[in-house]
Amino acid sequence: MKIGVLALQGAVSEHCKVLNKLGHEAINIVSQHDLFGIDGLIIPGGESSTIGNLLVRYCLLNPIIELGQNGLPIFGTCAGLILLSKYIEKSNQHRLGLMDTHVIRNAFGRQFSCFEVNMPIPILGSIPYNTVFIRAPYIDKVHEGVSVLLSYENKVIFAEQNNFLVTAFHPELTDDMRIHEYFIQKVVSR
Repeated sequence: MKIGVLALQGAVSEHCKVLNKLGHEAINIVSQHDLFGIDGLIIPGGESSTIGNLLVRYCLLNPIIELGQNGLPIFGTCAGLILLSKYIEKSNQHRLGLMDTHVIRNAFGRQFSCFEVNMPIPILGSIPYNTVFIRAPYIDKVHEGVSVLLSYENKVIFAEQNNFLVTAFHPELTDDMRIHEYFIQKVVSR
């Protein structure tokens, strides 16, 4: 399968490495033309307002919104979670706005407040997952149709809605590929 990775800014190569290890072709998405023929899309962590501005500059915002509305599986990590959310507290930045969620940016603190926590994620089995948080957001409100897959300190950090999957943490920075595998299952089931 061909999985696009939005390659405007952020942890692009890390997601590509995971996809390649899983036997899938990773396509760097930098133009509208790159979107043709992909089976799914990953929006990596990075700076969400910068990525939002670049989506507009490179005329990718509306095409990705349309693909998402038409069922393309999209997985957003950290900044990707922010960009997929309809509501961003105290922000009018550019966004895809495809998930019925309300998100708070930098909710766990700034860069110096990065941390890791091992947690079991029920949909992935009983083996704990090493969640890596870097200037992480969290979802503080979910609306109808959004499934909460994991919370930490009563903050939603892993969720899905239809063809969309988001994490507040960075699964691409671990050797555990179970979340990427879960996303690939969404792609296959499409």
